[in-house]
Amino acid sequence: MFTFNCRGRLLIIREPIVMGILNVTPDSFFEGSRVDPQNNLLTRAGKMIEEGAAILDIGGQSTRPGAEIVGVEDELKRVIPAIKTIRHHYQNCFISIDTFHSEVAVQAVETGADMVNDISAGNMDPQMISRVARMKVPYIAMHMRGTPATMNTLTTYNHLLTDILDYFHEKIDECRNEGITDLMIDPGFGFAKTISQNFELLNRLNAFEILGYPLLVGLSRKSMIYKTLGTGPEHALNGTSVLHTIALQKGAMVLRVHDVKEAMECIQLTRKAIQRTS
Repeated sequence: MFTFNCRGRLLIIREPIVMGILNVTPDSFFEGSRVDPQNNLLTRAGKMIEEGAAILDIGGQSTRPGAEIVGVEDELKRVIPAIKTIRHHYQNCFISIDTFHSEVAVQAVETGADMVNDISAGNMDPQMISRVARMKVPYIAMHMRGTPATMNTLTTYNHLLTDILDYFHEKIDECRNEGITDLMIDPGFGFAKTISQNFELLNRLNAFEILGYPLLVGLSRKSMIYKTLGTGPEHALNGTSVLHTIALQKGAMVLRVHDVKEAMECIQLTRKAIQRTS
């Protein structure tokens, strides 16, 4: 069991949970993930909560390969109204801010976000970890090399799993030294990894249990699925469910997804199957 202090409220993870993706962006790789605060944000958020999402992840920056970085002011204009709206209408939900800018993280938490989800684990903003520590909120640290614009050129490793584990050992020490105690680990599927490396990582996912922190996986509709199947992200839901099931069997505790209902079904069926075989 893992317990996270989210601004005085406890998020308790006894079994796998779902994080729903809400992108306040015009260019995220999956069009179906994009929301408009003036149009469909509340409808989409409400549907995710009804279907079982424990966390809503609000992002104002596309991190697809080759994406251009949006400045802090533009990112704030996207995410702050969305967080205010969701917090006002759904007071009991847990909200995550998906950003690598520390100023966005700070203002998002002040507005109502409960935790910070950082694809760069502090590498793109050296103030991030210390500022998260001062806010005393949970932190999700992901493995990535470079930036979204350069990561596809940085896929050479001495040993994929060992290199990523070494990265997290260093990040965990850094977070602890700054005072962060509530931490999740994201191995970063699709970030500075080839398709074959992504599948190798999935196959070895249970190795991350050694770190002692809950494992978040972001596999939903990614290119390792749709390129392997010769299709596009809009047709990758079935493949996503397959890989979610494998990830759950190998220790994933948080599924970051576009499709909450289907992810919850994966959790329910995987739990039932494990109970019958244990």
